[in-house]
Formats: sequence, structure tokens, C-alpha cells
Amino acid sequence: MLNLKQVSKIHLTGDIQTTALDNIHLDINAGEYLAITGPSGCGKSTLLGLIGLLDVPTSGDYFFEGENVAGYSEAKLNQLRRGRIGFIFQSFNLIEELSVFENVELALEYTGMPSKERREKVAAMLEKLSITHRAKHRPSQLSGGQQQRVAIARALVANPALLLADEPTGNLDTAHGDEVMRLLRKINEEGTTVVMVTHSPAHAAQASRTINLLDGRIVVDALQAA
Repeated sequence: MLNLKQVSKIHLTGDIQTTALDNIHLDINAGEYLAITGPSGCGKSTLLGLIGLLDVPTSGDYFFEGENVAGYSEAKLNQLRRGRIGFIFQSFNLIEELSVFENVELALEYTGMPSKERREKVAAMLEKLSITHRAKHRPSQLSGGQQQRVAIARALVANPALLLADEPTGNLDTAHGDEVMRLLRKINEEGTTVVMVTHSPAHAAQASRTINLLDGRIVVDALQAA
């Protein structure tokens, strides 16, 4: 599904050059559940951004479903990821002025889908994640766990093949964090490829495969014991 070959990412700030990723080789198969771990500043979020087509490598090749996207423009990357990649962030990124229903529907606004079909898909997704009773509420009226459920619903409503999660439990207490992890496992078992960045060894252990980054390099790539 995804193939990174000799991928490096270098950030320039004035005369200072920082290597965020250094000669990464990584293959991710459809249906995998991959956890990316490592200390702060090791390149985890940079790698997730590249995988999610939010950025392009400074050098190397990235094949997304067989298409080499290295060097693509932002407009082309946006077109490619629309409806194919869902994103979950620790900060939820919900819009306070919109209801729960409207926040989720926003993910379908630019797909060309008729409004009736959009509403039906949103209603079905809210029901699947057990938040139908919160459909008319604003984000500030929800608990952290409920807000993350809404963010997951928004990420999944377009039925993407790939779900990317950047520290999805970072702003949650233990109980709500465990609930989100159970949801991610279920989503993966239903066929969606999941790639998650996490600092938690316990959460990483729930993935089927873990890679550990250090100084922009992959130092461990291991399958979890069944």
C-alpha cells in the first residue's frame, strides 16, 4: 500500500539545517496496524505527515498505492488524499461554532456527494460510534473522550483506506484513552489500515507492528507477538 525508499526530510531555518528523517525505508501493507514510537524530536510526527501526504520528502521516493508522490504540489497531494486518508489528532481540531453533526459532515463537503447522502452517512457514523445523542451539541459541551469520538467519526465518515492517528490519547485520561484504543483496534479489524504515533509502550503494544525512531532513523521494526 505504502512504500518509502531512502526518504529524508531536512528543515531549513535560516542557515540552520535540521535532519528530521534520515534515509527511511518503510513498507506498510493494506490492513496493517502500525505504531510509531520514539523520544520527542525523533521524527515521528514528520514521518506521519509524509505518510499522510501533508508534506513531501526532501529526497527519496514515496509510493502511495503505487504512485510516486515525491515532489507533488500541495494541490495534487490534497486531491490525492481526499477521501482516502483520515486524520486523528490529540487536540481533536473540532470547530466550536459547528454542532457534532456538522463537524463530521464537514469531511464530506468537498466530495460532491449529494446532501441527503451526506446526512445519511454522518448519521450512520454517529450511531456506529455511539454519539448520536450528542449530534446537536457543540464540542465544548462534550467530554474529552466524546470529542475524540467525534474526531474519529469525522476521520472515518468518508470511508478512507488509511487512518492516521497522532497521539490520539494524549489529551485524555486513562479510561477515555483506553476507550479510544479499543475503537482503533476495532476499526483496524474491520479492514482499515491504521498508523499511529504514540509515546505509550502499552498503546504501541496493541498494534500488530511497531517501529521505533531515533534521530530520524528506524532503529527497530518488529511484529508484535500474537
